[in-house]
Amino acid sequence: MPRLPRGMFRRKGTRSFYTRVYENGRETWLSLGADYAEACRKLRALRSSDAPLTKSVLLAGVVRSWQESYVRTARSPYNQQQTESRTKRFLLEFYGPVDLSRVTRDSVRRYRLWLEKQSLKPLTVVHVLADLRCLLNWCVENELIDFSPFPKRVMPRIQERAPDRLTDAEVEAVIRIPDPYGFVVRLALATGLRWGELIRLKSTDIQDGVIMVQQTKSARVRRVPVAKGLAPELRDRIGKLAPFSSSGQFNVRVQKLSGVERFHVHQLRHTFACRYLESGGSLAVLQELLGHSTVRMTQHYARLADDHVRREFERLDDQTVAATVAGHSEAVR
Repeated sequence: MPRLPRGMFRRKGTRSFYTRVYENGRETWLSLGADYAEACRKLRALRSSDAPLTKSVLLAGVVRSWQESYVRTARSPYNQQQTESRTKRFLLEFYGPVDLSRVTRDSVRRYRLWLEKQSLKPLTVVHVLADLRCLLNWCVENELIDFSPFPKRVMPRIQERAPDRLTDAEVEAVIRIPDPYGFVVRLALATGLRWGELIRLKSTDIQDGVIMVQQTKSARVRRVPVAKGLAPELRDRIGKLAPFSSSGQFNVRVQKLSGVERFHVHQLRHTFACRYLESGGSLAVLQELLGHSTVRMTQHYARLADDHVRREFERLDDQTVAATVAGHSEAVR
């Protein structure tokens, strides 16, 4: 490699050549590409200002191309709509009609601070920033930029929360409401199915005591054994097992019938998972039952209920105290 011209640098860990430029009183690094001869030409053009150094690429056009190619092939229809809504409402609103090169590390940090001022939940901020990170990585793959300016440690930390489960008293209240609401509640508590999986479930999906969950979030067929207590209720049913479509209307009706005002249908899935682990079930099996892609998602339920922890502690504490007293008695003798 010949000696680099004055003002040209090769940054550690990259294959591209760079130069420093001053814009609006600020110093920034500008990529000259990975080809040495082309980098020299660009550097001469920059110094003489005879030709533009790089082609201008508007961020709005890049976002549109990203959505049409990557998002439509990598995300579900629902997530496609969510992504389009988030980018229009936040990303394009913050950056406006700017060139892609104006998206810098510092601008991403300011973008996060601006998002937090929009009264968004921390998890929503994470999703919005993840869209930008994905977009910038796509730009690198398509050689629109040489490296992603998305900085490290910019994602907000999400405070861990215990699963939003029902108490034993609330479970007793919701399982005793009239059918078909009561039956759907019992079905969800016994299987841990998501709402979308429940309302698509048919009697023909039950084969040899196993529920074949066909249309899942992970696009993989899941097999959930039928609990013994639920089998008699499923035996004579035909067609769709849950005659509902709107989870909101279902939630409101169950709240009125049971008196559990904080009820929502996804609590049944959380309650199923927590009860399974409290009964001695393994995380690996629970991962398969819930249809999680990684066990890390299932570990969210590993924190057992306070009452279960207290009972187990008291049982072991009693044994420890008894052993201590017995040992002390022997020593006195």
